[in-house]
Amino acid sequence: STYLYIKSFFGKGLLLAVGGNSGNPFYDFFLGRELNPRFGWEGSTFDWKEFCELRPGLIGWMLLNLAMLSKQYDRLGYVSGSMILVNVFQGIYVWDALYQERAILTTMDITTDGFGFMLVFGDLAWVPFTYSLQARYLVDHDPMLKWPTLVAILGVNVMGYLIFRGANGQKDAFRRDPDAAEVSHLTYLQTKRGTKLLTSGWWGMARKINYTGDWIMGLSWCMLCGFESIVPYYYAIYFAILLVHRSIRDDHMCQEKYGDDWGRYKAIVPYRFIPGII
Repeated sequence: STYLYIKSFFGKGLLLAVGGNSGNPFYDFFLGRELNPRFGWEGSTFDWKEFCELRPGLIGWMLLNLAMLSKQYDRLGYVSGSMILVNVFQGIYVWDALYQERAILTTMDITTDGFGFMLVFGDLAWVPFTYSLQARYLVDHDPMLKWPTLVAILGVNVMGYLIFRGANGQKDAFRRDPDAAEVSHLTYLQTKRGTKLLTSGWWGMARKINYTGDWIMGLSWCMLCGFESIVPYYYAIYFAILLVHRSIRDDHMCQEKYGDDWGRYKAIVPYRFIPGII
């Protein structure tokens, strides 16, 4: 992050992030001045931010999970149902992120935030060493959940994934080709900017329905650790705060971007996370 901050003052024609170009060196170092820093020579297409968002942190998270699984086997002589499922659930989550790589190109991290200490630390340290907390907890404090409980938690995870993938897949398909057969039936609000805001399907239910699915999946990971300690529920608590804050930031940016059209859109899709509730 120090290298990237210094580099941002010397490159030619660099695209700077609005939030990370405030003039306050501490704030700009934290958020990152350059939007999508490239590696190496001028004209290089190696994007530091996209690479770090997807590769070292996520793959490191999986390696730590597998190490925890191995450690539990050494201690107990077997691997518990909770440990197997937490590796499967989180493994599918990481696989989905890597397989659907092009979808990350429209996320706030890529399009809006600079690549500074916040994302560098988050991608390379926070993600692998805190997201693997459930597996670490299970090494020493496995609740030995019965199979009916594990099946119920599996159902929660599947429900979250269907919402998350269904919503994100629908949005990505509509952005690529709104006339494609799978999305041509969807209604939308035509904005003065020329862009289209979905008002039916998953996105007619709530403006951040994908966040809801994402959080439900995270909750299922925590539930595999039982209900005797709040420690493994750190992720669900932290992620709820992060998603609410991010949705507020996004709402503010969309208001500036779309103007009166954003108010019209919110009148059509009034709920943010859960249809009929919030």
